Amino acid sequence: MEYRFSDKIASLKPSAIREVLKATSVPGMIPFAAGNPAPDAFPVAEVQEIAADILKNRPIDALQYGVTEGYPELISLIKTRMKSKYGIGRDFDSIIITSGAQQVMDLSTKVLCNEGDVIICESPSFIGSLNCFRSYNAKLVGVPVDADGMNIETLEKALDENPNAKMIYTIPNFQNPAGVTMSLEKRRKLYELAKAHNVMILEDNPYGDLRVAGEDVPNIKSFDEDGIVIYSGSFSKIPAIRIGFTVAPAPVVAKMTVGKQAVDVHTTQLMQMIVAEWMKRYDVDEHIEKIRKIYRRKLNLMCDMIDSELGDAVSYVRPEGGLFIWCELPENVDALEFVKKSAENMVALVPGTAFLTDVDGKSNAVRFNFSTPADDKIAEGMKILGRVLKEMRGE
Repeated sequence: MEYRFSDKIASLKPSAIREVLKATSVPGMIPFAAGNPAPDAFPVAEVQEIAADILKNRPIDALQYGVTEGYPELISLIKTRMKSKYGIGRDFDSIIITSGAQQVMDLSTKVLCNEGDVIICESPSFIGSLNCFRSYNAKLVGVPVDADGMNIETLEKALDENPNAKMIYTIPNFQNPAGVTMSLEKRRKLYELAKAHNVMILEDNPYGDLRVAGEDVPNIKSFDEDGIVIYSGSFSKIPAIRIGFTVAPAPVVAKMTVGKQAVDVHTTQLMQMIVAEWMKRYDVDEHIEKIRKIYRRKLNLMCDMIDSELGDAVSYVRPEGGLFIWCELPENVDALEFVKKSAENMVALVPGTAFLTDVDGKSNAVRFNFSTPADDKIAEGMKILGRVLKEMRGE
């Protein structure tokens, strides 16, 4: 039979990260391509205890259908924490629990964008979100990322030139893949530009609590007095359970709820209940400090190894948190060939081209992940990459 796929899917390419991750299953492959939480960042004992308790004492609640908006107790806990700790949430906002933060991107696009509408994105940006936007036949307009976040002059030009822009997508904290953090000044300018152009902001913040250096910067949603920011949060890094949520204007959440009913009805009850009980029984901030120590150690180790093994041949902005380092290779080294040769030497990387808004764009960068590999594998992998780079440069 000849299969005829929809226009939305026919031109969509597989996620380069998902494809590269297949290589990590090869025994001995060092996984610099992943983006998973560190194995010792999972509160395994706590989750085991909570899950056993729920399944023993409230099994039907956990296994039964729930409401689309989410488990009420979890919504209440999120609302309280977001307001008290981050200043997020106004009287006009509502919350919906999602099956991972990726679903927030999907629902936002579903309810706000028609085919051909423009979504302005940082470039490079998270491939999962970019592919989500593409699946709705949205037009992506890229704005370059500086060391302090999205280039505001280019953003303003993009807004002027695209009156049908519906959203500005940004990852302001420890951006994936560039690792940079947007300054407060740029966050405020972005907000004012979006307000002036009547465009929503989709603020994706899965890494915000993973700060290991520097000072916290207020989230854009924290100064949203006009109902123009959709905030995407996640428990996939803390406590490392794949549950997401959004804080957004109530009319937007109402439409998201209808959209979610057409996809998965509701997010799994058991996992929502586990997250809620974990937030009630344990000190969330204490856990955050624990995993920050883990990631601080691993980030510093990888940066030190980049400096010693790759040296001045490469350039990068040292992140203040998150999970990733974006590394620009020398001009005489092709990034795709470097990724290929690295894999042949048992180190998996993701090429920079995977993160561009223009699928035909060029990048001579690679993304490193420091959270997934063990410390000794970080050192071993960087030594291998140092040898590969020297060979490719004829040294």
